[in-house]
Amino acid sequence: MNKYKMVITWSNDDDAFLVEVPELPGCMADGRTRAEAIDNAEQVIQEWIDMAKEMGREIPTPIERMETA
Repeated sequence: MNKYKMVITWSNDDDAFLVEVPELPGCMADGRTRAEAIDNAEQVIQEWIDMAKEMGREIPTPIERMETA
């Protein structure tokens, strides 16, 4: 299971839930339900990490928690 933050929003334009993973640039997924969007994001996160490893790129460390002011 990944430990990366996922930001989930609803898109009226796409009629789908969208998931962005802020620590992994360009890592996004979608789904018709929240559960589907999260499942798709889990897969995309692993693919992002696998590709970064293949390319010899640094893999960001997951943010432990959000800082509050």
